Amino acid sequence: MSTQKWQGAVRSAVYMFSRMGLFFLLAVPPAFSQRQQNPLPPTGSELKPEHVVVSETNDRIMQLARASQVQQGDYVIGSGDLLGIDVFDVPELSRDVRVNETGYISLPLLPTKINAAGLTPFQLQDKLAELLQTNGLVSVPQVSITLKEQHSEPITVIGEVKSPMVIQAIRQTTLLQALSQAGGISDDAGGAVIVTRTGQQASSGNPSATPAQASPETFTINLTDLLDSGDSRFNIPLIGGDVVSVPRAGIIYVVGAVNRPGGFVLQQNDRDIMTSLKMLSLAGGATSTAKTKNAVILRKNPDTGKRDEVPVDLDKVLRNRKQDIQLEANDILFVPDSTGKRALHRMGDVAASLTTGLVVVAAEH
Repeated sequence: MSTQKWQGAVRSAVYMFSRMGLFFLLAVPPAFSQRQQNPLPPTGSELKPEHVVVSETNDRIMQLARASQVQQGDYVIGSGDLLGIDVFDVPELSRDVRVNETGYISLPLLPTKINAAGLTPFQLQDKLAELLQTNGLVSVPQVSITLKEQHSEPITVIGEVKSPMVIQAIRQTTLLQALSQAGGISDDAGGAVIVTRTGQQASSGNPSATPAQASPETFTINLTDLLDSGDSRFNIPLIGGDVVSVPRAGIIYVVGAVNRPGGFVLQQNDRDIMTSLKMLSLAGGATSTAKTKNAVILRKNPDTGKRDEVPVDLDKVLRNRKQDIQLEANDILFVPDSTGKRALHRMGDVAASLTTGLVVVAAEH
């Protein structure tokens, strides 16, 4: 090949690569920018809470549940239970009685009904013996009570637990024991446990209130308080009809100019507070073209239903010149991209590839 033809071929190759590079710079960045700056949350979750943390939490639940076992004799009588009452040497007072819907039982010769619901068999024995003696029916009463049928309403455990179930408790059951029987919490569990008690069950502690008058009760127990404080106020006793619910943990989304955009489970089990820097770290950090000083948190307004924009200068936060911002469930952390920086980097990449291509061509000829 002559020198002129070879130089013409090289010039044609350079021209072709230049046109291709120009087309790439003009066409690709807008599409790339549009894809990167789309603030819609991606589907799925990039990161789950650490299984070790959940496993340790469940081990703690099992341990505390065993330590708080209620003795067999501490079964609490409920409506629908069939009781066997035996008064020594007084066969006319010995019989089987069923606790009615309001929690009362009736015995012959006693002028009033006896409230049995909420008492243990031992407590009811003492109460009946006192009533028989007070009313002059038996001078030294010896009363024994056996539970023949247990028909109290079941306890339901639902939500983010290993095995949602209905517990037919044959004795008084605590919150920790219910969670233990359900296998503990799941990986997606939040940091609270909610116990809902219906109006009918709530009225059992107030004989003057009817089920229609009593309003449902809701108890929200923080999982940290339940496991770490050792306070019996949090390990509440459950009664028939209670519903124990473990809500799902919230999700925080990180999108835009980050290395691993996605949805991240809000890890409440490890007691950490999720901030913008922690979420940026979970997302693999910002890209080289990210405008970290112009980041924004999109947070849903409960009043309007729309998302408010909360500016966050990640650049200053990274340099400890500004306080980090705590994120909430369903927040979206959006890190915008710098088109100018990206175009500059693309031009450098194309120039390098063109130069390398010319060297290769020259070396081959």
